[in-house]
Amino acid sequence: MKIAFHGAARTVTGSKHLLTLSNGKKLLLDCGMFQGMGEDTDDLNLEWGFEPSQIDYLILSHAHIDHCGLIPKLIKDGYEGVVYATPGTKDLASILMEDSAGIQESDTKYANKRRSLQGLPYLKPLYTTEDAMIAADRFETVEYNTWHTIEKGLEFCYTDAGHIIGSACVHVRITENGKQRQLTFSGDVGRFRDVILKSPAFFEQADFILLESTYGNSLHDEYHPTPDTLLEWIEKTCLQKKGKLILPAFSVGRTQELLYALNQLEIENRLPELEYFLDSPLSIKATQVVKKYPQYFNSRIQKILLSDSDPFGFKGLKLVDSVEESKLLNYYKGPCVIISASGMADAGRVKHHISNNIENSRNSIVFTGYCEPHSLGGHLLKKPIEISIFGQPHEVNASIGQMRSMSAHGDYDDLLQFLGCQDPKQVEKLFLVHGEYEVQQDFRQRLLRKGYADVQIPERHTEVGLG
Repeated sequence: MKIAFHGAARTVTGSKHLLTLSNGKKLLLDCGMFQGMGEDTDDLNLEWGFEPSQIDYLILSHAHIDHCGLIPKLIKDGYEGVVYATPGTKDLASILMEDSAGIQESDTKYANKRRSLQGLPYLKPLYTTEDAMIAADRFETVEYNTWHTIEKGLEFCYTDAGHIIGSACVHVRITENGKQRQLTFSGDVGRFRDVILKSPAFFEQADFILLESTYGNSLHDEYHPTPDTLLEWIEKTCLQKKGKLILPAFSVGRTQELLYALNQLEIENRLPELEYFLDSPLSIKATQVVKKYPQYFNSRIQKILLSDSDPFGFKGLKLVDSVEESKLLNYYKGPCVIISASGMADAGRVKHHISNNIENSRNSIVFTGYCEPHSLGGHLLKKPIEISIFGQPHEVNASIGQMRSMSAHGDYDDLLQFLGCQDPKQVEKLFLVHGEYEVQQDFRQRLLRKGYADVQIPERHTEVGLG
């Protein structure tokens, strides 16, 4: 039995881990798209490192594009099996994959106009909307806390990861030569004090662990709650400078947390009377899906639901669906708040909003989570004097900020608490994935001090024997 790491290896995107059993069967954990990797992004998404037609099974941890975004391409390139997922993940992944296909088709169409004038061959999207719809039909749902037999000697179980709606840790039991071993893949681990979701669940003893490490060397700001930080930015930008506050936010997870924080300010009679625009069709759809699964909410929101039927709605909220409505925001003269995808600002409507507003010193652009260093968000957080957007140079006069209190990923305290159910002496190998290499090196030392004897940080396409 061996494991190969074909994505999210010394980086935070493109999650793909391939387990090959002694009988030759191949099980893929996640099939994510690389994002925010600069000029290398396209090439990374074209290179599998394995043959899709030889994969027997695919188990998906959750619906974020860096975990599910290449499933349509995997099927297009020859994968014939089903995609195992929780019900919440199936619902979210379906709309996210279709949205990703639409963006690719639009971007390719735009690029091909220029290539036609230059006499260059046309480009093709990684996959189309039709491919995404075909992929959605391949999903087979599995509930939490139930062992599901895939074939003799191979079964898996989902436990709640507390990261986004439907997110799960994947526990795989393999029986070979009369010996049973358990491999746990953390997926993305949420926070034990998440404002919306239940805490990550504990799990049975594992022999091998694949652990995400996005924030493996840092702690989140627990002393400055999100509603307070958000209010400070609104007051500074919209009330004092009469400008626009632009909040790049991932459609799943972060957007709902922002809406919930604004709703909290309204409940506390602290929400300024402004226009609050949610400018993202995908975010609107995702929020509707989130509302379908109140059973995943923590006890605090369960109590709020007794008196507030919509914890993600508040006075002044405007949902912007059409492209025409989105463009009109460029001409909106008053102070306002614009929440738009994507979170790293590498694509989507928010990139246009940043382009149109970054040179005005009255405005603020505040990132609400992690930004890959090569992404537009990552570059802006370095506070440059000038930046190129859509090939055009822009002076950076708007205020640039980041809300450190907001993250769907656990920090190193959360990750260690997540591992608290494990006896380190019984874990044969622990692999750090989904993290920047420097962060992983720091976290590795912390884990060694906790008693884990073999902590590895695999490179992309590395294959390791598991005995």
